[in-house]
Amino acid sequence: MATQHEIKATLRTDAGKGASRRLRRTGQVPAVVYGGHAEPISIEIHHNTIWLASDHEWFYSSVLDLIVDGQVQKVILRDLQRHPVKPQIMHIDFLRVSADEIIRVRVPLHFLNQDVSPAGKAGGVVITHEVNEIEVACLPADLPEFIEVDLSGLKAGDTVHLSEVKLPEGIEVPELKLGKEHDVAVVIARLSKVAEAEAVAAAAPADKK
Repeated sequence: MATQHEIKATLRTDAGKGASRRLRRTGQVPAVVYGGHAEPISIEIHHNTIWLASDHEWFYSSVLDLIVDGQVQKVILRDLQRHPVKPQIMHIDFLRVSADEIIRVRVPLHFLNQDVSPAGKAGGVVITHEVNEIEVACLPADLPEFIEVDLSGLKAGDTVHLSEVKLPEGIEVPELKLGKEHDVAVVIARLSKVAEAEAVAAAAPADKK
């Protein structure tokens, strides 16, 4: 079961660029909550609250409990704008979610047991993570904060495709419904160029004299 994460906010009535600038000068971040069969609302959140949350993976891939003046709304992050130079979050969009409606969210992949795999222990093998997150479709209650990819059986020359990633119950990957060409490589274990050249040379027949 996913951990519950709370973000506290306050309803705001002023709008416009000038109001947003004033908020930022007081250490607040302007934000909008929309969707979920309700009218959009404008809110403000303390910058330190969001700045700390933005350092965590769960902030981007979890259903959040957004508490606005004591009222809880289930939301997911839809957009976060950062200042191009300063360490400052400028604006946030949250999307309300309903318990009985499918949502689509990008979820990070956690790669396990790579070091103990045959490929990980072999010399001259380069393991690359071609994909570090995938978009999933599920009900809010089924949304995982991350998906584990067990690489304990990975061997040199292996490719782990998207369709081979073991998904938690209730989770689908919409991209896989678009055709075989969308079954992309997630992990590739290939011989380095030096190791590959050595393997070819070793396999070549000796010159006859």
